[in-house]
Amino acid sequence: MTFLVDSHCHLASLTFELSEKDKAAGKVYKGPKSVPEVLARARACGVTHMLSVACTIEDYEHMMKLIAPYDGIFNACGIHPLNLEEAGAWHEDDLKACLQDEKCVALGETGLDFFYAAETREAQLDSFARQIDLACELKKPLIIHARAAHKDTVELMRAHNARDCGGVMHCFCDEVEMARECLDMGYFISFSGIATFRAADNVREVLKYVPNDRIMVETDCPYLAPVPVRGVENEPAFVRYTLEYIADFKGMSPKELATITSQNFEQCFNVHLEEPQDTNLPTKDISTYKLDKIYNKGWPY
Repeated sequence: MTFLVDSHCHLASLTFELSEKDKAAGKVYKGPKSVPEVLARARACGVTHMLSVACTIEDYEHMMKLIAPYDGIFNACGIHPLNLEEAGAWHEDDLKACLQDEKCVALGETGLDFFYAAETREAQLDSFARQIDLACELKKPLIIHARAAHKDTVELMRAHNARDCGGVMHCFCDEVEMARECLDMGYFISFSGIATFRAADNVREVLKYVPNDRIMVETDCPYLAPVPVRGVENEPAFVRYTLEYIADFKGMSPKELATITSQNFEQCFNVHLEEPQDTNLPTKDISTYKLDKIYNKGWPY
């Protein structure tokens, strides 16, 4: 079986239903209304597995209530640099407890973001360094977010031996030089729908540079829906649009790239992918809401 993995999504952040204000305004929501429907829509588009990521300990607890009953979903937990105020004075023991779950395959997402929160720079540096140390202690790969923080991110990774635990630079949107430095430390590079954006020439330059055995694909849903579905809430099914774009860009078939990125996911997170066994997913026709272009093609090709 050909697997296709959404290597980074935030299932607990999906809308599932409109607010009362939007309902009163007459808006219509056509996206998935539950985690089972998310999975059914993804499977219908060939997306067999996903990694659902939490950005605080509280977020992790909420996420696990949603995803625990279902097959094909791995999970990860970390303290996101933009959630430090929400996370408060987080403690290693609390985060460590989350990471004990057998399906919790990574620590993250963590990292640095000086684009949106330069004012918390010192707190971010401390939090990221502590999480690198914890990942090395627990031998858990890292999921790293880096935005406008190239120099500090790489310096901390080197200073705290992030090479020892390995991991992935998620939703990569920096330059080739940063990709080179992270690859040199053994990290994978994951590409989101940003790769399909017209203005993302720098990301496409990185795509040319990164070897196939270090590439993964992701949605980062509910954010960053790829072309041709920009403007709607992202969901794991849409990772296939990104996969198809990158495969075309790199001159290979989508099936070939799906096989490569699945193998990379297994290697990065030390897991073995098996065909999901869920039997309790919705069976109604879901070929709507921007899915028809990929749903009706079938999978594999």
